[in-house]
Amino acid sequence: MSYHESADSNGKLPELEHDVLPYDSPRLTRNNFDLLRLLFAATVCLVHAYDLSGYPQLAWLARVLSPASALKGFFVVSGFLVFMSFERSSSLASYARKRIRRIYPAYFTVVMLCAVALPAVGSQGVGGYFSLDWGKYVLANLFFLNFLQPGLPGVFESNPLAAVNGALWTLKIEVMFYLMVPFLVFLFRRFARLPVLVLTYGLSVAYVGLLTAAAERTGSGIYLELARQLPGQLSYFMAGAFLYYFLPLFERRPVWFLLAAALVLAVHTIFPLPLLEPLALATVVVFCALFLYVGNFAKYGDFSYGIYIIHFPVIQLLVQGGWLRDRPGLFLATLILLTGMGAVAMWHLVEKRFLLRSSHYLAGESLAAARTDLATDQNAPLR
Repeated sequence: MSYHESADSNGKLPELEHDVLPYDSPRLTRNNFDLLRLLFAATVCLVHAYDLSGYPQLAWLARVLSPASALKGFFVVSGFLVFMSFERSSSLASYARKRIRRIYPAYFTVVMLCAVALPAVGSQGVGGYFSLDWGKYVLANLFFLNFLQPGLPGVFESNPLAAVNGALWTLKIEVMFYLMVPFLVFLFRRFARLPVLVLTYGLSVAYVGLLTAAAERTGSGIYLELARQLPGQLSYFMAGAFLYYFLPLFERRPVWFLLAAALVLAVHTIFPLPLLEPLALATVVVFCALFLYVGNFAKYGDFSYGIYIIHFPVIQLLVQGGWLRDRPGLFLATLILLTGMGAVAMWHLVEKRFLLRSSHYLAGESLAAARTDLATDQNAPLR
């Protein structure tokens, strides 16, 4: 029985209250979350290739891929995994340490690399390093306030969009989610999970609905921009949390839940169902993560975060250079190659070095190394 549950007079528990799965459950240890995050990051990267270049030959990417859905998927995965991370942490300090180590070293590296390297190829040259805007860029971005100073002086001025790394706007939302989790778990323990989950989810949906209505009434895009910020994305994060806490219920009839979610999403494309869409999307994401295991895609590392935070400035550099303007296919291939190489380097040189030894990524590498050593010993010639 979980800590906030209580039995009724007949000794029975409420139907909707369940213990979470053990952390070593095969359902949680063998999953596709790393693969899904890789696909989500790749989706954002490919659509940005068209958005930032404007090359008409790449317009098909924006027609077949949905970066908005990919970002929502990211938030669902975060909701599921971050609440699980908090619940298995020995203390608040342990939780904070894991979150900081996971997100900030690579983020800091990308911000500073852009700040140090890009002015050299900008129109102001070395002079760009000594301007107020350069200092403002560094400070604002290091504190996840990308919107205060998205550009560097003289950098990407001739590009359709001058922002250095527009993809970073979601990271401030992610950090705010991290900060909210301890407070929300406190409320779970004080009042029970389900009411808090439902209320938080509902308030997020209502926030988006009110701002969307204001945008339609006034014609002002500022309301839509505000709607996609916090708490507008909170419903997806909470939907992921809901499926983590009530996974035993989900496991009873996963296919039925999937079919219901697919129906909701299909209807949503014709008749908007904003109250149900986040939970339906989360159901599809979690089903694909936990019930369709296709292998350990992170055995060599988790490159999704690197792809996400690196791809934007890589695209901007390629667009500014203009070398591949008439060869969009080669432009796309070059982008994929450079971003992939950058993500691999970021993982091995930065991200992995800051992970705790208890991280499943490092544990997986140790296990793989042990298996390799064992195989080598078994195949070694007799002496």
